[in-house]
Amino acid sequence: MINRRTTMSGCQPESSPSLWPEQAMVVDKAELLSLVVRMLPAYTRAISQARIPDDMRAQLEQIYLPLAAWVANKHTGRPLVLGINGAQGSGKSTLATILKTLLTEGFGLSVLTLSIDDLYLSKQHRQQLAKDVHPLFKVRGVPGTHDVKLGKQLFSDLLAGDVKLPVSVPVFDKASDDLLPTKDWRRVENPADIILFEGWCVGARPQQEDVLGNPVNELERLEDDDGTWRRYVNEQLSGEYQQLFSYIDYLLMLEVPSMKSVLAWRTLQETKLAQARAEQGLPASNVMSASEVKYFIMHYERITCSILEEMPGRADILLRLNAQHQVDKVRVRK
Repeated sequence: MINRRTTMSGCQPESSPSLWPEQAMVVDKAELLSLVVRMLPAYTRAISQARIPDDMRAQLEQIYLPLAAWVANKHTGRPLVLGINGAQGSGKSTLATILKTLLTEGFGLSVLTLSIDDLYLSKQHRQQLAKDVHPLFKVRGVPGTHDVKLGKQLFSDLLAGDVKLPVSVPVFDKASDDLLPTKDWRRVENPADIILFEGWCVGARPQQEDVLGNPVNELERLEDDDGTWRRYVNEQLSGEYQQLFSYIDYLLMLEVPSMKSVLAWRTLQETKLAQARAEQGLPASNVMSASEVKYFIMHYERITCSILEEMPGRADILLRLNAQHQVDKVRVRK
């Protein structure tokens, strides 16, 4: 049982049925309901900022607070790294935001969020990769387009605590499709109790050679007919990416229903990005159209399908999403 900072309420609301497995619950019912009362305002703000319509109270009590309590319970002194895997548009960054809010305000922990997207190589570097290896590397995303050496050094420094702090964390701007200048990188001054490392291929494993010869979509058939691109991607995933992922203590997977859902949800992400830029008075430059999203997603399809086939059986926590983008099942490995 965890023993974190909590404030009990004298008037407890009626409990909702929980999707979180009873055997994995690390707080009792009274403490959970007290946390719900105290954390609902902060949770509601986080959901609202992410532009997600949801049953605020039910999801908080049924899934997210038990999850936050589970993560807090796993923290034993040294920084803990939770990997968050999920396909395009599945809600990884939103989940990371919710968890950071709950772990910080509900359990008094220091939390750092890190996206594998912020480890992308610069546009210039990727253009050179496209010239030297294969034209498809002009598009960011697949293994081979990240600065994995930087990622490994970043984790090494962050986990070393005060010895290596402060640490500069890179920031990738998707609107400009490029890294921000180093002067605009995030500066981490204090040690983190929890590091939330999210990304679509976080924790992914390489495929066997015998499956690489068969194209999985039109992109591979027409633009990678000899398999050069996908074999290079798989080779990268086999090497330093596995070293990067070895820093993960526990792996959480957001399991999507299908690639059809991935396409719909990724398109919605672009719509939200355009809205956000409009509200800031910024042009919708480099925001993808529906057809551009479809082409973009095909770059990710092979590894996404592989992840959906093999990762559910080994993820420490599985949050299954239905077609309505709601969690309808939770599984926690013993």
